[in-house]
Amino acid sequence: MGRKMEWAARADHLGGIPRKLIITAVGAFAKTVTSLLNSTTVHNSETLVRLVRSRPPGTPLITVSNHMSTLDDPLMWGFKGFPVTDAKLARWVLAAEDICFENAIFSYFFRLGMDFGFKNAIFARIVGKCIPITRGGGVYQEHMSEALDLLNGGAWLHTFPEGKVSQVDGPVRRLKWGTASLIDRSRVTPIVLPIVHRGFEKVMPEKFFFDRRPPIPLWGKEISIIIGEPIELNLPKLRRTAKEMSRSSLSQVLGWPPTSPHGLDEAAQRWLYTTISDKIQSVMEGLRILGTKFSKTKLP
Repeated sequence: MGRKMEWAARADHLGGIPRKLIITAVGAFAKTVTSLLNSTTVHNSETLVRLVRSRPPGTPLITVSNHMSTLDDPLMWGFKGFPVTDAKLARWVLAAEDICFENAIFSYFFRLGMDFGFKNAIFARIVGKCIPITRGGGVYQEHMSEALDLLNGGAWLHTFPEGKVSQVDGPVRRLKWGTASLIDRSRVTPIVLPIVHRGFEKVMPEKFFFDRRPPIPLWGKEISIIIGEPIELNLPKLRRTAKEMSRSSLSQVLGWPPTSPHGLDEAAQRWLYTTISDKIQSVMEGLRILGTKFSKTKLP
């Protein structure tokens, strides 16, 4: 299957005007909800801003976060001091195809930048630069290749590796392999920056009235965004270990390509993606615990 409406996602589509308009709307919406209507505290924002604005040329950035509501993105970028209205700096994000790309009109606006993340609502969820992902489609589905192409060009990609929204205040759930596969398969090793937030589940609760989301974001809530430091991943060493582990592994069952760009068979890839995912999950859980301590002590 080809890449759905990829032409609408190109920066030069109609001179880039539609994207700029949408990203401006993204910024206005996110800034209003996150910085004006709610009280938001951000820890270590300077690291994210620095990496978005001035990382080494050609170096991709992958941010990973927990997924507490359908409005996490774009609201998590609406804090003070973040360049959320800059279309050139805006992140790419993986979006569920069955929700965001169900017809041609939605597909076009999602590709430009509008993501109707909750249906039958007065206000739409507005984001930008979305890549459709088929949930359960595996790490080698076509649009994962599109995400990989963007990373190979030095882009910033945001993912929710837990795979779905959960508003339970508990440990970070086991991560899907998609993000790990992109880290491994990228020509230049991406900078991987973890983010954990809490409070957006109060701004857009899943069960607000008659077990439905509210028609508009709620206000007067406390939001906390904890940004970590880049995660250290020794990929050459991990790949060597993966090859050794694959010799005693079970036979391949997922139908992946027989070898990856780094010469890993399917069993080695599975071990590597699991190990990378577990590392990211562990770091995110550490940030979650730190955020809980901040919340209890009311530190800025």
